[in-house]
Amino acid sequence: MHQQNQSLLAALNACIAACEHCATACLQEDDVKMMVRCISLDRDCADICALTARLVARGSEHAAHLLRECAEICKACGDECEQHAAHMEHCRECAEACRRCEEACRQGVTA
Repeated sequence: MHQQNQSLLAALNACIAACEHCATACLQEDDVKMMVRCISLDRDCADICALTARLVARGSEHAAHLLRECAEICKACGDECEQHAAHMEHCRECAEACRRCEEACRQGVTA
């Protein structure tokens, strides 16, 4: 597999793990209602990253389209998690993973 695809797949998989962890941790917060948008975006982001990873891994002709969408959702999730990052470590880690994945997806589209 091409080195760029390996880096992209690593970023996608790291983002999946961070988003799943963040969503689970958000469900354990005292004010879960405050975290609804974060949880929803975490789940959407993890799902789009998983699908994108599968299409990239198989060299699908549709990967480029999905990479653009994935970058957009990673940005939205990262933006939301950053709002909670000062007082929630899981959100800080998720925001960082989303930013790395967003950038890797944008680079993957242009490759």
